[in-house]
Amino acid sequence: MLSLTDSLIIGAGPYGLSLAAHLRARQLDFRIAGTAMGAWVSAMPPGMHLKSEGFASTLFEPSGRFTLGAYCAEAGIPYADTGVPVKKDTFVAYGQEFQRRFVPNLEDRTAVSVTRDKRGFTTVFSDGGSITSRRIVVAAGVSSYAEIPENLRGLPSSICSHSAHHGDFTPFADRDVVVIGGGSSAMDVAAALRRNGARVTVVARRGSVRFQTPLGTRTLRDKIRAPMTTLGPGWKSVLCTKAPLLFHLMPADFRTTVVKRYLGPAPAWFVRDQIEGHVPILTGTVVTSAEPEGGRARLGLRSADGTESTIFADHVICATGFRVSVNRDSFLASDLVSAIKNVEGAPKLSRHFESSLAGLYFIGPAAANSFGPMLRFAAGAGFTARRVSRHLSTTSPRRSVRQIEDKHAAAVTADA
Repeated sequence: MLSLTDSLIIGAGPYGLSLAAHLRARQLDFRIAGTAMGAWVSAMPPGMHLKSEGFASTLFEPSGRFTLGAYCAEAGIPYADTGVPVKKDTFVAYGQEFQRRFVPNLEDRTAVSVTRDKRGFTTVFSDGGSITSRRIVVAAGVSSYAEIPENLRGLPSSICSHSAHHGDFTPFADRDVVVIGGGSSAMDVAAALRRNGARVTVVARRGSVRFQTPLGTRTLRDKIRAPMTTLGPGWKSVLCTKAPLLFHLMPADFRTTVVKRYLGPAPAWFVRDQIEGHVPILTGTVVTSAEPEGGRARLGLRSADGTESTIFADHVICATGFRVSVNRDSFLASDLVSAIKNVEGAPKLSRHFESSLAGLYFIGPAAANSFGPMLRFAAGAGFTARRVSRHLSTTSPRRSVRQIEDKHAAAVTADA
């Protein structure tokens, strides 16, 4: 029988990879499963750029030397800490290179179920294999938390979907597509659709679409009044990035309100020219009804002045954000979900990211309600990796990297 692995990380995006790099450096016994930067490859529009500045788009290994800037310098890719939008493809390639260098033991497999017994947690994968571990760290990103407005859920998936479920927009060429939303994701999707020959209309509830403005040159006064952080300039952002443990001490209703409202919808400045004058945006407009009709979607709309109208679409894409809820982590067994205390659906976490179910941890956006808005972005992976790796090291068996990798190689062979 295979020996018990101490910790299993599920997910290989910025959070999972950063934590794995720290655990490996500490010579801890762990395994990690997922596709390197998988969601960034499959669920982000081709040709898009990151909203975050270059210096805020880094993964984290203990030395802190392999930054996005360092990777771009090695690869001869144009880069600046601020002012030069980071291409999605560059960020993906950087993350994949990070994995090759610092997380060579990544197992490219998808978790389909997690159960628990006396030994610990058993995770079964789509390839039929399984891993039994004493602890689980869920770093699965936000795709499973995609939120479609209730009045659109009656439309079949063939004509209505969430923006997180699309990485290729070529099938929408020469089709009428309505994008619901007014934030960064909505504008990125609209721009990608337009590049691929779709006829796009954006329906936004807000009265206006507020694009970000470029940072430009900052004076000393600017730097004092609004210090720069990985979340952008401002003293509130300083608190969010420097004091996540203080945030954790705040009342639950305060924390959830801040996470919902802070850094709201604001498309990146460099997308503006691709949208304005090219894509109709119906601001101050809500969808009042949605019905399938003749293989298309028939949407009833109401504008801010009360005017009712109807629009037809071959497809509706909801760029309507995400709502973290532990019952949406489809691979977790129902008895595990019911044992996890939550606040408005998000897991209630200890100061070490452990849920109320001993041995089960959540990192990444699922932890934002506990530690603040920084955890919604890749920039939060550094704090998370350092804190969780220190915590796990206090009770994990220490072995050499060679011993751990030999053990895992044997386990993977047995699983196959």
